[in-house]
Amino acid sequence: MRKLILFRHAKSDWPEGVSDIDRPLGARGREAAPRMGQYLKDEGLLPDLVLVSPALRTRQTWELAAPPLEPVTMRFEPRIYAAAASNLLDIVREADDAAKILMLVGHNPGMQELAARLVGYGDRYAFARLTQKFPTAGVAVLDFDAESWRDLAERSARLDRFVTPKTLGAERDDD
Repeated sequence: MRKLILFRHAKSDWPEGVSDIDRPLGARGREAAPRMGQYLKDEGLLPDLVLVSPALRTRQTWELAAPPLEPVTMRFEPRIYAAAASNLLDIVREADDAAKILMLVGHNPGMQELAARLVGYGDRYAFARLTQKFPTAGVAVLDFDAESWRDLAERSARLDRFVTPKTLGAERDDD
């Protein structure tokens, strides 16, 4: 059994004159990221390997979410930044099979599209929410019955859960 955790970066800021890749987290993002990290720990969703986009907002999301999950192997994966779902799937399929639980920390629309392509069954209500909106700091957890990451196929995942800051008691979900 393999588990893929798709973690969209937390709410970012839009400072004038700052390039997209250098956008930092906003106040709500700095609040949501550690809450999501604690949730993952509390639920025993402890990744063996985390691949993080090099964008500032994804790096900051991981830095704030990581403390309760450590120790964990983390690497920056430049191909995650602005990646389409097909590229993200390639990255997942290339992951080290020693990692049974893999996490990607990335961006929309790729994260949402990847989840929609991979999920074949599971929590249908969570799936409906996920396909409508994958808000910032949202986490989708997908289970696969596969020996290797290379074996992942579309519609082969069970959606275990889809959790957002709102479902954990935050005021609202953000885009």
